[in-house]
Amino acid sequence: MGVKLGILGLGTVGTGTVQLLQDTVGRHPLLQEIEIYRVGVRSLSKPRTVELPEGVITTDLEAIVNDPAVDIVVEVMGGLEPARSLILKALSNGKHVVTANKAAIARFGAEIFTAANQAGVYVMLEAAVGGGIPVIQPLKQSLSVNQINAVTGIVNGTTNYILTRMQTEGSNFDDVLADAQRLGYAEADPTADVDGLDAADKIAILASLGFGGRIHLEDVYCEGIRQVSKTDIAYAEKLGFVIKLLAIANRTSLSPSSPLSVRVHPTLLPKAHPLASINGVYNAILVEGEPIGQVMFFGPGAGAGATASAVSADILNLVATLKTSTANPNPLLACRHQDYCEIAPIAELVTRFYARFLTKDQPGVIGKLGTCFGNFGVSLESIVQTGFQRELAEIVVVTHDVQEGDFRQALTEIRNLEAIDSIPSILRVL
Repeated sequence: MGVKLGILGLGTVGTGTVQLLQDTVGRHPLLQEIEIYRVGVRSLSKPRTVELPEGVITTDLEAIVNDPAVDIVVEVMGGLEPARSLILKALSNGKHVVTANKAAIARFGAEIFTAANQAGVYVMLEAAVGGGIPVIQPLKQSLSVNQINAVTGIVNGTTNYILTRMQTEGSNFDDVLADAQRLGYAEADPTADVDGLDAADKIAILASLGFGGRIHLEDVYCEGIRQVSKTDIAYAEKLGFVIKLLAIANRTSLSPSSPLSVRVHPTLLPKAHPLASINGVYNAILVEGEPIGQVMFFGPGAGAGATASAVSADILNLVATLKTSTANPNPLLACRHQDYCEIAPIAELVTRFYARFLTKDQPGVIGKLGTCFGNFGVSLESIVQTGFQRELAEIVVVTHDVQEGDFRQALTEIRNLEAIDSIPSILRVL
């Protein structure tokens, strides 16, 4: 008696998943117990690279989630609606759901997981974060006895590809973005990637799993990479750093009850840091916990094969569950948290900063900068004055740890100094 799948969507991920499920040789024997029963698509006339029996493909997606014969609904269509409504309908009909939809989970996770728990079924989402990299199940199972202190990741391949090329070629952002779009590494509308929104969805999901509470997406601080210039990348290199778009969730103190800081922003990483050498379209997630210490998950963050690997692993988990069915859900597979995490505002973040100033070439400018910073308790780790741009001196400072609010107040005072022309960039330092 095979387990019947209803698949919603036959785009890149859907096609990759069907191909993997059909190619069972040399793979886990449970794959042979899966029947691709219905596949929902927008258009029947579109050419397909997979062959499916007559009658399997349909444009009636509602009928799939309402079909009593379907055991597992696999949502790989993306987007917010109708994905959300179809997932909720599948759950209310007592079907397990596998999804790759980070946007829907990050926004409607509370509603979706509440519905799953009420129906006694599971929502599996390994493919929603990090492509094929197994990180969701490890956080729910293998690392579940640890107290997680921090989850830090490079979780968006497009921005990592752009920053890597800017670093290796000395190119500027706009040129590399245009090239990445031409090569298919960036979307025609790159907003979700380059403005950090995709990474924010993903860190909201990882933080929720790592810290055992729900996350309001609007509490996640988000800053993209458009303002990172080749000048900053060159300075970072001289100072011993690389610039990466990091998604970070960590406790604000060692106490397990302390608020979380959850944020996405370009960051100067010391070259010795484990994430500093993750280049191109690769993703990596560094988890720090007690007693385990540091664990890093690394691999391809997107692509048909990688994502299909994660979707299919979730399907296998559910097939095994259905075959060993008991009345009580497995608490390591289910969503266990109901409450929301307390998230500290970004002004309370304690971090180091990198700032680049363009100043009029006057004596004593560095002293004035130092005084303004000192007024707000900001101490400087290094200060470098190098060349000139348009008759202006360029001064770069890296601070010691400081509360973000204090640093911003110091900058407000510095902006009013007569000698300051502009502050072209401010970046956080790990």
